Amino acid sequence: MNIRVGNGYDIHRLVPGRPLILGGQTLEHPGGLGLDGHSDADVLVHAIMDALLGALSLGDIGKYFPPTDPKWKGADSLVLLEQVMGLVRERGWSVVNVDSVVIAERPKIKPHIEAMRAAIAERMGLDPEQVGVKATTNEKLGAEGREEGISCQAVALLTKP
Repeated sequence: MNIRVGNGYDIHRLVPGRPLILGGQTLEHPGGLGLDGHSDADVLVHAIMDALLGALSLGDIGKYFPPTDPKWKGADSLVLLEQVMGLVRERGWSVVNVDSVVIAERPKIKPHIEAMRAAIAERMGLDPEQVGVKATTNEKLGAEGREEGISCQAVALLTKP
């Protein structure tokens, strides 16, 4: 049996006038902030996509969904995740599990984790038990701690019989 591990990372700035979408869920930031980006800027889904692509040495999401291409403007990252899963399956691989951690001071992520896991699992064709989502603060340190942005780290384990 072949196995591969990939890791992913993403960060986007928090700005006024944009929605805050994480794991396909729209959250309310107490400061009225959202994530800035060409697509919906869902750092959680972006990190997972990069972990999947990295496990198969396929590059990163910018290769497939470049921010210079107008067709990806405002794109739903869960739709992009489905396309990445197509690349995984085309090559004969399957996902054992993904695990992730969102780093944000606010808003509280915990009340939304189960909905995030369910949405991500559905788009990946997995059971929610195969999708880990955790959250932490940066204890007021760094860009996340100053609420300049939100980041996410993810890891994916793939197998090929």
